[in-house]
Amino acid sequence: MATKIVMEALSPTMEDGRLVEWKKNEGDAVATGDVLAEVETDKAVMELVARADGTLLKRVVQDGATVPVAEVVGWIGDPGEEIPGGGDVAASPPPATDKGAGEAKTAVDVEAARAPAAPVPSSVPGEEGDSQGEASTQPPGGGTDRSQLPYADRTPARSEPTALPDMASGRVRASPVARRMAADQGVDLGSLTGSGPEGRVVKRDVEAGARSPVGTTAGSPAGPEFVDVPLSQMRKAIAKRLVQSIGPIPTFYLTAEADMERAADARDALITSDSSGKFSFNDVIIRAAATALRQHPAVNAWWMDTAVRQWESVHIGVAVAVEDGLITTIVRHADRKTLREISAEVRDMAGRAREKKLKPDEYTGATFSISNLGMFGIDEFTAVINPPEAAILAVGRIEPKPVVVDGAVVVRRRMRLTLSCDHRVIDGATGAAFLKTLVGMLENPLALVW
Repeated sequence: MATKIVMEALSPTMEDGRLVEWKKNEGDAVATGDVLAEVETDKAVMELVARADGTLLKRVVQDGATVPVAEVVGWIGDPGEEIPGGGDVAASPPPATDKGAGEAKTAVDVEAARAPAAPVPSSVPGEEGDSQGEASTQPPGGGTDRSQLPYADRTPARSEPTALPDMASGRVRASPVARRMAADQGVDLGSLTGSGPEGRVVKRDVEAGARSPVGTTAGSPAGPEFVDVPLSQMRKAIAKRLVQSIGPIPTFYLTAEADMERAADARDALITSDSSGKFSFNDVIIRAAATALRQHPAVNAWWMDTAVRQWESVHIGVAVAVEDGLITTIVRHADRKTLREISAEVRDMAGRAREKKLKPDEYTGATFSISNLGMFGIDEFTAVINPPEAAILAVGRIEPKPVVVDGAVVVRRRMRLTLSCDHRVIDGATGAAFLKTLVGMLENPLALVW
């Protein structure tokens, strides 16, 4: 009996995944554990592997499709074996619409409209890796219902598209790759002139359209009036998580300023003496925060609704900016690691985060987080707590300032730190005591170096 290939939950917070690329073709022999496809989760690109031996009978969704967890994406079985229900996505229970009305989707998930669900045979050959034929995004009843497209168009609707329509259905003729690119880049297919056979819109037409000022209204300056940027899997996860934070969590903020002269001298000495020469101020801050958390376990905590979980281990989350948004890499047991170990680990994980190569345990499970925007010239800011954590530290830039030392005005390098606290877990005095300890360690960093 044929075995379903389903979209697996490849990360703890994953609700749907984008099938980036199939690694096996229909008809290929597969064994348990073989990589079938690459899947983009909310944090990384991971591998979807075979759970049975046999032949890949059918790829139900194509590259670029976004599919809910547990939804069928393909079938494995014996050569020539019949697939239950024809192997379409509709053969598995369809998810409810976003409105919660329980209405079944009639084809693939709406977000999968960026890729064709089932190519229609055509005599026109594909282009640059296109499969032959084309897929329709037309809703029942004819015409293109823009409200049901996965992303809003960049441009207002045009009554007469310049690309030639399919006379049988009224939709614009376009290759699968062109449709996928148009959805990703927010380009209205109806605004393009097809250069392919029989006026078909192809890849180069979409590329040209993305560079050209199209869709302007009468009397408006050249260029589009707005651009709708499609949501990545990561941006969706960020939006969902942070909505859980700033509203429900009673947050208060504490700001202190640290004298970073000695820390700067210690860092310079480390760079000079170490062959790697890669120590950053952020490494020093991570080490200092981890040590301070050992002295203030009430800050190294989670809010669990029915209890406050105070962690014995210190796992520091370090916010890393990536192309699609933000990801927090985890330095586990940071209080037990040397500054050199922390520095090497942070660099390694930051690089792999930007390549979407992190493992789930490298971006989940922090007990406390740090967000540093000092390198962007930000003096100070407030960071949003990542629940269930109870606090996050926002770090500003190190800036020379005139200050009074022993009755004389001198210029010292100073840095502002802002601690966001969940008042359900941390009281004002508790947060202030932690911040005082942290500032003291940064101003006297000798114990942090080794």
